[in-house]
Amino acid sequence: MQRRKVYAPGAAALLVALLAGCTGDPGSDDGGDGKSGDTAGATAAAEPGRYRTLPEACGTVDRSALDAMLPGIADVEDPGQREKAYEGAATVTYDTDRRVGCRWKVGSADATHHLLVDFERVVSYDGAVSDDARAQEVYRTKLREAGVPEPSDAESESEEPEPEGSEGSEGSEGPEKSQGPETSKEKGSEGSEPGPGKSSGAAAKPQGGKAAKAGAAGRGDGAGSADDGDATGSADPTEGADGGAGATPAGLEPRSLDDLGDEAFLDDVLTTAASAGRHRTVTVVFRTSNVVVTVEYDEQPARRTEVPDSKEMQDNARELAENLVDEFDG
Repeated sequence: MQRRKVYAPGAAALLVALLAGCTGDPGSDDGGDGKSGDTAGATAAAEPGRYRTLPEACGTVDRSALDAMLPGIADVEDPGQREKAYEGAATVTYDTDRRVGCRWKVGSADATHHLLVDFERVVSYDGAVSDDARAQEVYRTKLREAGVPEPSDAESESEEPEPEGSEGSEGSEGPEKSQGPETSKEKGSEGSEPGPGKSSGAAAKPQGGKAAKAGAAGRGDGAGSADDGDATGSADPTEGADGGAGATPAGLEPRSLDDLGDEAFLDDVLTTAASAGRHRTVTVVFRTSNVVVTVEYDEQPARRTEVPDSKEMQDNARELAENLVDEFDG
């Protein structure tokens, strides 16, 4: 007789319990797989800026640049004073990790020159806003305060005269009427009249806006009371030498620059003061990642009848700014 195998229910239950103990609950694991579910719905933190430190400001301008921008610095007789003039003076800041600067001042028989270099490292304390984005906001604020139009604004202004010209040929059925001599004459008369939206006014806006700001300061001090707008005759011997009181030469107006850092602009202001003559301040501001750099260059001639050369000052300030970009890229 064949014996049948006997199964013990208690042994089977023990086996099941042992298998359950060896197989852990994956949901209770604190390993790497558990984080994937948590981070899936979380907002990614904005990237930090490229720069975590700032250079030593007084050491970023070499002596050849100082010789060009501060005439007379090499002629200081006392060696100790001359060395001190080259070293410059650090500006007072409360956090040198966030902002540093340096000033130079040199006087000579012909003029007094000031130079300022300022570095600001921008940090965003908003986890959703990157340092670069916050630095761009700081840069745009400086751009608006200087009254320099943003590149997009300048493009829209240049396009404004187009619809104005089309109004002169209202009712035209084809190009023949708009090209006729009568239409050309009408357009010419419209262009000669000042007013918003006219092509002549749009072209003069960058220079006119800055000229008005600087010229107003001069007139407030009493100098230039004989200024009649576009009149060329004036008792002031410097009137018209630089495109008018407070104006900059054509092509050198305050403007955005497209070849310096991530974005940049140049400002040029000629200030007139009856007691101190005229002095020009050229400012170049550029942003590279999360650092905003300012170069401010000022010249005040010793004689009231002289006007600082705009092109020379702009060239010097831009060259220095380009060297400072290399300082960061290096």
